[in-house]
Amino acid sequence: MNKAQLIEAVAENTSTKKEAQMAVETVFNAIKVSLKKKDDVAISGFGTFKVKQTKARTGRNPKTGETIKIPAKKKVAFRASKDLKEML
Repeated sequence: MNKAQLIEAVAENTSTKKEAQMAVETVFNAIKVSLKKKDDVAISGFGTFKVKQTKARTGRNPKTGETIKIPAKKKVAFRASKDLKEML
């Protein structure tokens, strides 16, 4: 399911597609803002989004075999809730 399909699904339960789009985009923006502040986003019955810091490390270019430095970076991790795991 992509964003447009999600909006369609929400629109089935709201009055208009425009309201559904606003609702979906508002939720996504709220999640982005919270993650940018390094806050966890826990949605009961669905899961938790967290920002994780990866360490700098050395890697190898698979094409040339040259050793390269991979910088530290932040990434988003998602952990599904128990309810979601059981449903799957």
